[in-house]
Amino acid sequence: MDIEFDAAKDEANTARHGISLTRAADLDVVARMVDVRFQERRLRAYGLIDGEAYCLAYTLRNGVVRAISPRRAHAKQMRRYVR
Repeated sequence: MDIEFDAAKDEANTARHGISLTRAADLDVVARMVDVRFQERRLRAYGLIDGEAYCLAYTLRNGVVRAISPRRAHAKQMRRYVR
């Protein structure tokens, strides 16, 4: 998957969540949902990176995935969204 992201956001996400936005391309997606809390249409994808559960917040801009924040997913989220 082609992804883009802001370099400053990548640095902040790595410091906060311990994962670079570049790893969003490695997400083996098993579930998706629309996140309606924001003005811009955002999506969340749940899946695995290196065998660990992750959640990726992202948006689509001109057909390209714009990664906002990958982070570890909680077991409760995986039970709720992954079927």
